Amino acid sequence: MLEKVVHLFFIITGGTIGFLYGPDIVHFFNLDYVKWSTSPYLSLIVFAIIFFIISYFIVGYIVGFLRWIEEGLIKLPVVDLFFGSVGLILGLVVAYLINIPIQDVGLKIVSEILPLFITIILAYLGFQVGFRRRAEFTELISVNRKERNKIDADVKNEVTASKTNSKGVRPKILDTSVIIDGRIADVCQTNFIEGTIIIPQFILGELQHIADSSDALKRNRGRRGLDILNKIQKELPIEVEIYNGDFEDVPEVDSKLVRLAQLIDGIVVTNDFNLNKVCDVQGVPVLNINDLANAVKPVVIPGEELIVQVIKDGKEKRQGVAYLDDGTMIVVEEGKNYIGETIEVIITSVLQTSAGRMIFAKPKALEK
Repeated sequence: MLEKVVHLFFIITGGTIGFLYGPDIVHFFNLDYVKWSTSPYLSLIVFAIIFFIISYFIVGYIVGFLRWIEEGLIKLPVVDLFFGSVGLILGLVVAYLINIPIQDVGLKIVSEILPLFITIILAYLGFQVGFRRRAEFTELISVNRKERNKIDADVKNEVTASKTNSKGVRPKILDTSVIIDGRIADVCQTNFIEGTIIIPQFILGELQHIADSSDALKRNRGRRGLDILNKIQKELPIEVEIYNGDFEDVPEVDSKLVRLAQLIDGIVVTNDFNLNKVCDVQGVPVLNINDLANAVKPVVIPGEELIVQVIKDGKEKRQGVAYLDDGTMIVVEEGKNYIGETIEVIITSVLQTSAGRMIFAKPKALEK
């Protein structure tokens, strides 16, 4: 196919030269006695045939050269080819603008030949500049995008900082788990949390994703979280802001929360035990709702007596499980035989962590 295109190019070129310059060429070589020399149409046919014959001798070299260029272009990375092509197009545009006044010059050698050379040279230079400086162009685009995101985030952070630092109170950043949990709304209503509440856009996106889940339980949890946010924004006397920035280089939501807290000098509010530990490791202040709940629960100490109802088996052998009114789990040693009964127990130990509180006890009847 490529060979046919080359032959066709030579035929058209030969015919064009014959039609435009055939009689002049014949006259230059003193061949005026040739009958077709004075007819441009006959010159067109003769030169087209001549160039067609010539093409048979050089078509192999031309096709080989074009194949070599094709293979080279195919091997080029897409980025290199793109910037080279952009440079080539810009070079052609500049050449076109330069050639406009040149084509008005009366000398044929200037108006017809010079523009061709200018076009070829500028196209070549444009391609070379775009190709060789591609790394700098790529880095410039990447830096501009990062700077733009950074500027947007900094502007948002400055606004947030101006509102919070003026009061000397750090902003509080809510994570997904504490929003779904719902107790944060009650805590805000009691004015135990001061300062601005920050809701990151990526947290809203995660809540929306959970609310759209095909799993009914997840869907209900997500919708509950959105309802809690709506309540905090519209019904509670506390300032709420939506943080629209994002950290594209950080894939996980928890890591984004930590990064945001470091950026705006904020405090993460959560009831996620793992996120609590991550914040502690990275030196980010954290408020754990479970810690607050544990702190305000009725204090029980070893040796104290309680009346509880044993509900079910425990994990270990012969254990029973009971609950206080606030939901605190009580593990009753040797309590398996009392399942379904209300008995007196004696507290033996209390285990309290950010994940919750667990009480260990044993039936008082066994002490007798």
